[in-house]
Amino acid sequence: MDTAATVQRSGLARLAQGLRTTLRLGLDTALPPLCPSCRDLVTGNGLCPTCWGRLAFISAPYCPRLGIPFAYDPGPGILSMQAIADPPAYGRARAAVRYDDVARKLVHAFKYGDRLDLAPLLGRWMTRAGQDLFEGAHALVPVPLHWRRLWARRFNQSAALAEAIARDSGIAVAHPALRRVKATEQQVGLSRTERATNVQGAFRVAPADKAHVAGRRLIIVDDVLTSGATADACARALLRAGAAQVDVLVFARVVDATRTPI
Repeated sequence: MDTAATVQRSGLARLAQGLRTTLRLGLDTALPPLCPSCRDLVTGNGLCPTCWGRLAFISAPYCPRLGIPFAYDPGPGILSMQAIADPPAYGRARAAVRYDDVARKLVHAFKYGDRLDLAPLLGRWMTRAGQDLFEGAHALVPVPLHWRRLWARRFNQSAALAEAIARDSGIAVAHPALRRVKATEQQVGLSRTERATNVQGAFRVAPADKAHVAGRRLIIVDDVLTSGATADACARALLRAGAAQVDVLVFARVVDATRTPI
């Protein structure tokens, strides 16, 4: 009887796999995969060769504090002018790519176009960029959305990225660690000062959730780092709640070409 049951289960498993394969082939035929940046046909779920070649990955040398790429290697431990003039509350920031045209289209497709299937791809690139943040880190903390925006958007893009990174890195996601208690305006179009004012007091660690924060080394996860105001506000809230260290990991960061990084 056991042998017969095993054979039956094996047959059902093969049948289910065959149905999944047939369904996937049917969907690929009816809805062929498109490049999320330019909408050209692609093989698989990645970018087309043209967009891949235009995606600007960030690699060393870069500012060890802010992760801003340097034009040349200034030597170990040299900080960017931005890090010296206006040091953030968080310790280090890392980004996978520059926020250029291709990265912007990827973020918009993911964030506003319901392309949740992009989360594993973006998450893998972020995992590679954040390797030096992972040692000793206790948890990933996605930037939370206010409940009204979460209800309208139906998902938190930062949480989806954090879950993808968690699968690749083995670091847990601390969803309850941080809450957005203030419904802020969209940061798009605001000046650096306006961005900082907009998110002032927007994030908080509830007393009941301090166990997820106190004494721990945390990594804030978000999609884009522009002025750093949101990441800074999140870091300040976590540090006030007793976090031992707070770093930041994003998919893309704005690099100001008009400012000299060193």
